[in-house]
Amino acid sequence: MTRETITAAKAPAAVGPYVHAVRAGETLYTSGQLGLIPETGTLPEGIEAQTKQALENLKAVVEAAGLTLGNVVKTTVFLADINDFNTVNQIYAQYFTGEAPARSCVQVGKLPKGGLVEIEAIAVG
Repeated sequence: MTRETITAAKAPAAVGPYVHAVRAGETLYTSGQLGLIPETGTLPEGIEAQTKQALENLKAVVEAAGLTLGNVVKTTVFLADINDFNTVNQIYAQYFTGEAPARSCVQVGKLPKGGLVEIEAIAVG
């Protein structure tokens, strides 16, 4: 099986020793995307803004691999506060229209850089 590292110019730089995504065969595995603004590396204020930016960053990574969000088959959403679940769902539904991917959503103790949400995905294509 071949392995290809994917770097997305339109997504923020990784905050640790990892890459945006790895394609193994026909499957793309993304790293978790925080709501970091690519140009500044900072987080916008609030769960709505961070969720939208995290999804924009995820979209940029998937598109850098030549795929679309329609190729995503599984996501994992990490929340700093599970009480943000409904707000995140409303924004998430704007990005995954039609047949949505399988998804897990969990509350975590803390996210890097004080983030409120992080989203990772698996896509095939």
